[in-house]
Amino acid sequence: MQFGDLVAVDDVSLTVDRGEVVAIIGPSGAGKSSFLRCLNLLETPTRGRIRVGDFTLQIDAGQPAPKAREVHRLRSHFGMVFQGFNLFPHLTALENISLAQRRVLGRPQDESDSRSRELLERVGLAEKALSYPGHCSGGQQQRIAIARALALEPAVMLFDEPTSALDPEIGLEVLQVMRELADEGVTMVVVTHELAFARDVSDRIVVMVSGAILEEGPPAQLLRHPQHARTRKFLSAVLDR
Repeated sequence: MQFGDLVAVDDVSLTVDRGEVVAIIGPSGAGKSSFLRCLNLLETPTRGRIRVGDFTLQIDAGQPAPKAREVHRLRSHFGMVFQGFNLFPHLTALENISLAQRRVLGRPQDESDSRSRELLERVGLAEKALSYPGHCSGGQQQRIAIARALALEPAVMLFDEPTSALDPEIGLEVLQVMRELADEGVTMVVVTHELAFARDVSDRIVVMVSGAILEEGPPAQLLRHPQHARTRKFLSAVLDR
């Protein structure tokens, strides 16, 4: 994927198995978030192939952009959690979660609200159903955003630095919910700077540098015995803070 002359994501290929948790780490500007956004076409790759289950979308350089129905079908496989929550401020937590179900899945109001309450309880926020985002802490808003993504029953959950806008103590609330999802077998791709989460929860860590995957492997192996000097430099900088 390119922005003008800048190659943000360069020939990246990644396979994620069902039930696997993959953590993507690397320095700022490495292309981690851009790659994640390419997966559900929030950014359109210059070329490439995205395959989820039995659905494949091929994008070729110089060809027309994917059709709206293809984009919709692709996105139906993904749940996305952003850095900045992206909740509608004029809707309650319950309404934020229910709206997506009605618009995307065509669920009736009663069924959507019932499912939303179940998910709010799942993320520990049953009592916040009628609260507006402005009356919730950052950690609570992010947990509502996770519930909203789960409501669409995605095959894969995508997390883009979900704790970067939160104080460390509040971020632990979000990380705990993500740990529970991993324990339940939810397939997850997580761009993160939380090395403890990557070490303890992920099945595999992927290191991106300059728009490309530099190396990948099981957490214990990669964090203790990185193969590349650039990975060692990055890990040293992060761990020495």
